[in-house]
Amino acid sequence: MGFLLRVAINALAIMLAASILPGIGVDGIVPALAAAVLLGLVNAFVRPVLLILTLPITLVTLGLFLFVLNGLCFWLVASVVKGFHVAGFGSAMLGALVVSAVSWVLTALISDSGKVVVITRRPPG
Repeated sequence: MGFLLRVAINALAIMLAASILPGIGVDGIVPALAAAVLLGLVNAFVRPVLLILTLPITLVTLGLFLFVLNGLCFWLVASVVKGFHVAGFGSAMLGALVVSAVSWVLTALISDSGKVVVITRRPPG
């Protein structure tokens, strides 16, 4: 259940990025879902290899090169999925940033069981 929920969240984040960024386009919900699944697989299998290969440049740039890696993964997914278009590398980096931020916020609010988590502050005492 948690995996399907994260795929749905990523698909919504991709559609949001496509609606607010001019260089990104999605032809419908099916390409967005396919891109979300493939982005999850790329982040699980390809990105760790890229992280190890680019560790020296990541250390020199104090971690800022991770934004470039996220953009590359996003661009790779766009080149494979039909109906998901990214105009250039700059758009891919911005799209990866928007998708990461939106999915991070929504995943933080939703637990693994699919329930919305409400955080309340108790008064001291």
